Amino acid sequence: MAIHMYGAGFVGIDAVPVEVEVDLLRRLPCISVVGLAASAVKESAERIRSAMASAGMAFPRARVVINLAPADLPKEGTVLDLPMALAIIAATGGIDETCLSGMLAVGELSLSGKLRPLRGALSLALLAKEKGLTLILPHENAAAASVVSGVRVIAASSLSEVVAVLRGEQAPSAPSLLHSVVPPAIPDLSEVRGQERARRALEIAAAGGHHVLFIGPPGCGKSMLARRMGGILPPLTFDEVISTSRIHDAAGLLPEEMLLHARPFRAPHHTVSLAGLTGGASLRPGEVSLAHNGVLFLDEAPEFRRAVIESLRTPLEEGVVRLSRAKGSVCYPANITLLMAANPCPCGRRGSNRPCTCTDSEVNRYKRKLSGPILDRIDVHVELAEVDTKMLLLSPPSESSEVVRERVVRARNKQKSRGQLKLNGAMTANSLEADESLDTSARLLLIEAASRHQFSARVTVRLLRVARTIADLEDSAQVVDHHIAEALSYRPIEVA
Repeated sequence: MAIHMYGAGFVGIDAVPVEVEVDLLRRLPCISVVGLAASAVKESAERIRSAMASAGMAFPRARVVINLAPADLPKEGTVLDLPMALAIIAATGGIDETCLSGMLAVGELSLSGKLRPLRGALSLALLAKEKGLTLILPHENAAAASVVSGVRVIAASSLSEVVAVLRGEQAPSAPSLLHSVVPPAIPDLSEVRGQERARRALEIAAAGGHHVLFIGPPGCGKSMLARRMGGILPPLTFDEVISTSRIHDAAGLLPEEMLLHARPFRAPHHTVSLAGLTGGASLRPGEVSLAHNGVLFLDEAPEFRRAVIESLRTPLEEGVVRLSRAKGSVCYPANITLLMAANPCPCGRRGSNRPCTCTDSEVNRYKRKLSGPILDRIDVHVELAEVDTKMLLLSPPSESSEVVRERVVRARNKQKSRGQLKLNGAMTANSLEADESLDTSARLLLIEAASRHQFSARVTVRLLRVARTIADLEDSAQVVDHHIAEALSYRPIEVA
């Protein structure tokens, strides 16, 4: 009779259940693994054989047939070592079959029977909670899994320890304490002198989840401002900590026994490939997904390859990255705030005190590297000028990041109090209209501006989103004329 127990596989960052069935047949001794098993899964036969011998258990002298269901789901990786080994031991009578009922076991076995750490502990814990199963996994991953409430976690360091726990011969060891990844110190916004309009743009972006484009000559503070964005964003909620940590865990960037408690700030170089930004053939998350719940900063944006920039269209509109590769299809969350920085021309001196060496055709060709559809999706456009030396050296410090963050948090709480599930930057036109907070005169001003400058429907909706965020920062229940006027000031007419 076949022995059944649960293991797991991964599709993107999500863990999916895999039913492991083991049957012993009276035929020539061998191991047969079926169910779309990849090479790493089939190679587990030798690891299991050696691990059982190291644990003092005899491997069955029979044909061992292992079926991994569902059979149409590709099985990859080494996390199925442990459930297959336990099912084989139960088939030989080493464990009572009833002990495996309600268990979800995952882990890679070494030849000595030790359990190696794995990736995706949070996703596995969420799966165990959904299915009502007890999770057995390596000791190094138990702390992260125990963060998910309502899941019983059994931590073990070896195959023999798991068997002893299931037999009732040994009590399961307690998971180790969970640590937080210590984030790097975020520079303070008070260090920025001048550039009040750019500072205001950052505050609006943080409060409403809007995307920003800074345009200005080199040295005017574009990168300096962008790297201070994290300091004015609210702390991650518990759900955001889990979702952010899951993505970094899937990419192999999360240390053992740790979670991310700081919002990600990803700043890929302009030579990054399309696969590096969105995800490649291995279906691992790219830079866009790694910036989920945080900031994606593209410095020198026109220097990125056009196809790379254009791949941001769907993430900016829908907040997800969809990958379709030969290996399969996955969907990663990508709720990001995009910051882009660009020079006004190839040499960067146009509009500054230094002479520009670029021709008009070179400038136009440079600007066209950012397409209209991409610029339409940027809510706030800000042109920066060089800071005067006297202001740089003699002006008093500006507001600190902590002061600005307090206003941002109040504005976000105001959005939540209206029952919004999303920030203003992701609200639909229907939701904004249903809010009924747009003053009559403000509505007429927006209609007149859209008609005069021939704004697209997308641009008009984004203007309304920005105006709603400006009103929230002022703690205003109504969107009035000057809110629309300020939102219009962040929209260049030539890209409408």
